[in-house]
Amino acid sequence: MKQRIVTGIVAGLAFFILLYLGGYWFTGLIVALAVIGYDEFLRMNGLKKNRLVEAVGYVGLLLLVIPWQLGVIGAAQLIWLLMFVFMAATVISKNKTTIDQAAIAFLGMVYIGLGFHYMIETRSIPEHGLFWTLLVFLCIWTTDSGAYFTGSKFGKTPLWPTISPKKSVEGAIGGIVLSIVVALAFAWSRPELLGYGQAVWIGVVIAVIGQMGDLIQSAYKRVKGIKDSGTILPGHGGVLDRTDSWLIVFPFLHALTLLPSV
Repeated sequence: MKQRIVTGIVAGLAFFILLYLGGYWFTGLIVALAVIGYDEFLRMNGLKKNRLVEAVGYVGLLLLVIPWQLGVIGAAQLIWLLMFVFMAATVISKNKTTIDQAAIAFLGMVYIGLGFHYMIETRSIPEHGLFWTLLVFLCIWTTDSGAYFTGSKFGKTPLWPTISPKKSVEGAIGGIVLSIVVALAFAWSRPELLGYGQAVWIGVVIAVIGQMGDLIQSAYKRVKGIKDSGTILPGHGGVLDRTDSWLIVFPFLHALTLLPSV
């Protein structure tokens, strides 16, 4: 427990400093987390020995995470080209890289690459990027806390026992309520940026989708028979263990245009 607390304090302090600084500082942090997270994903799926898949995956990951100016190539075209390269790798390697391996590596690249990309995108919102990024992160974290404490005290109804036996419906509701409260507090502090109605929607979406992101990772870790995605954060597991909700929430909010665009 002591190790977990120390790691949480140190990592949290470093994260908030780089988030506040923004720009290249925050971008560098997010890119590093993305690379480590993809490495964890490849290890979980037994793909670290496949050098071709690794090379294509890391290059594609960086192309997706970093907000490059790619001219006429849009996100959809880039993702299609990366899919083509993965599929072509099965031919080039004479099926030493199988279609299953290519598919898993491609899925992880898009999941992790776009998830972290939209964190950088949110922090880059002109003038008020810090406000919107803090809003999202604090709603995610309070959802987790609200779900944990409400579930511990009042939880009786299993939420999804085959995937995550300890989560309860009551805990999930508590997480949603607390997320809404935090979002409304942000609206109260800066009403010129965020209306109360939009704040409620953002709070609900973050809480619901964030908990789904957590369940998604619980599902595939259960299939792989592992508790943590990695060991880089003593007492907390790997990068993917800490960012499972982030990777789903940020792209989802942008897809629903609930956050300003860059």
